[in-house]
Order: sequence, then C-alpha cells, then structure tokens
Amino acid sequence: MLLRSDLWSLEDYSEIRSTFRKEVLAHKQHRRVQIGDAMQLIFEDRLTIKYQIQEMLRIEKIFEAEGIQQELDAYNPLIPDGDNWKCTLLIQYQDVRERQGRLKELLGVEDKVWLQVGDGKRVWPIADEDMERANENKTAAVHFIRYPLMLEDITALKSGAAITFGVEHAAYLCSPVQVAEAVRLTLVSDIG
Repeated sequence: MLLRSDLWSLEDYSEIRSTFRKEVLAHKQHRRVQIGDAMQLIFEDRLTIKYQIQEMLRIEKIFEAEGIQQELDAYNPLIPDGDNWKCTLLIQYQDVRERQGRLKELLGVEDKVWLQVGDGKRVWPIADEDMERANENKTAAVHFIRYPLMLEDITALKSGAAITFGVEHAAYLCSPVQVAEAVRLTLVSDIG
C-alpha cells in the first residue's frame, strides 16, 4: 500500500521524472505477457502503481491532500496482496474500425484469460472489481484483473513450476503461452 508520504511533490517529481520513468520502464520489461496478437497483460506492483499515481497527479496538476488521497484510494487496490497477481489487460488493435468490431466480438473476454501454474487447475481472473468497464454491446480495451492463487499454486511456483496463460473465448483463438523464465521469476517475487 502506498501512502501520501511515499509520493513526491509535483515540483520534486518534475525534477526526477525522466530518471524514474526509465527505472519503471526497465522494471516493467519482465512484467509483460503477450497472448496472441492483440492481448497483453502488464503485471502491477508497488513501483508501477507509484508511477501511475505520480503521472496522474502531474497530468491533472493535483497537489491538494484530498485529491492526492483520492488517487491513492483509486490505485492502491491494484497492488498485489501477496497471494494474488494484479494486472492490466490491454486489448490492442491499431486500426480504429478493426478495434471497434473486435471489442464487440470479444464481449466477456476479460473473464476468459486464464492462467495455470505447472499442471494445476486453471485460475480464472476476477476482472474489473468495483468498476464496470464493459457494457452489453462490447468489452473495453483496458481491464484490471486479479488472479487469486491457491496455496498449492504458491507452493508450486516457489518450487519452480511453469506459468502458462491462455484465452478461452470463441472470438480469440490463440495458443497458450508459457512465460519466459525472467517473467516467471519476477511474478514469483510478487508472491509473499
């Protein structure tokens, strides 16, 4: 959990922003999983969320205590709790028309992006808790997902089990993806 005391003032942030941005981009390098051509998961942690908050404060020019606390309240739930992973699901189509059509076809896909630890059971996501990101006609291009992990998953992860992601949706056919070792180690480090 991030506190107001963990953040920089707008003035201080403007002086270190470039360096901090480079640090966060390097940190995110092993926090991404590409599934098929158009879906990417970006796994969040305390550092990535701190960056998001600092950027929102900068963009919105928020410097009053109440506004800062509202950003903390909005983003703190996206930091993993030690027995789960939290990530942003991006559905990316460059062409606007294609994206609009595909988001209609992919209705409900945010609930169908599974993970599997070793030979264990598939873990299904909990998508967009406390916020509605889709409607009855289409899904959104961005979703916030939580993967709750069982004790047996955590034990297997710490013993070196592979992590595989896949999508089980009729409108998005792709092969499951086993994450690279560097990504696996990063994700395991998020588990308490």
